[in-house]
Amino acid sequence: MNWLWQVLDPANIGAFFTQFQSEMAQPAFWVAVGKIIWINVLLSGDNALVIALACRGLEARQRLWGMILGAGAAVILRIIFTGIVASLMALPYLKLVGGLALVLIAAKLLVPEQDDDDGVHAASHLWAAVQIVVVADIVMSLDNVIAVAAAASGSVPLLVLGLAISIPLIVAGAALIMALLNRLPILVWAGAALLGWIAGDVIATDPAVDPKLNALFAGTFGASLDSLLASFGMAPHFANGGDGGELILAVLGVVVVLVAGSIWRKHALQNAGQSANAA
Repeated sequence: MNWLWQVLDPANIGAFFTQFQSEMAQPAFWVAVGKIIWINVLLSGDNALVIALACRGLEARQRLWGMILGAGAAVILRIIFTGIVASLMALPYLKLVGGLALVLIAAKLLVPEQDDDDGVHAASHLWAAVQIVVVADIVMSLDNVIAVAAAASGSVPLLVLGLAISIPLIVAGAALIMALLNRLPILVWAGAALLGWIAGDVIATDPAVDPKLNALFAGTFGASLDSLLASFGMAPHFANGGDGGELILAVLGVVVVLVAGSIWRKHALQNAGQSANAA
């Protein structure tokens, strides 16, 4: 929560925007913003549909305000919760737990979901719709919070900008985004692979894992990998203190997510087919 008080403290607002300008000048900042937007597009389609369902019972003039106010409150709460998770990730073993949770989230992304609109009721007035949207977003957004906190790597400006851009984008274009993802499934698979990469990188940078990983790659294991790279004409990367451990775990995260997601998806489709035949 320290970062939140620093942002709200008037004495630190100038420093916050100075940091913002400094980070925005770096290409890596915009790459990370793109990651956060992509993650939210992939993981928040159901949230956007909940907003539409909750507001469908309002009068036409109130429907837009219900979507705007509900999404706005959801953005603020999402930023706060993601900031809390990002702060907690500085503690030992929490990045390990968060990375493993992110692997599960990424694999689940590849599993087709059953439509279930009955659990979302249309509200009869504006503030009821806002309440439904906010509560639903809190309940449904744990996966988004973990993924975005990992992608932001502790950068508050990156966190705020990424969420501020992506969530309104999702609300405004929910139907278009869902149609695009349905027509181009490769985007979902690529997004799952991105989450797997981030998960592996998060696990590798856990304060409890990083020293052990460095010790492993600084020894004979890292030397063996460097010899293998040399045989392919590539420069040594592991035993000399590089970020080889993070690279290996990031690639491993991608492999685990795609393999586990494929198996999970296959079983889900088989079960759906059996249920359809039984009906």
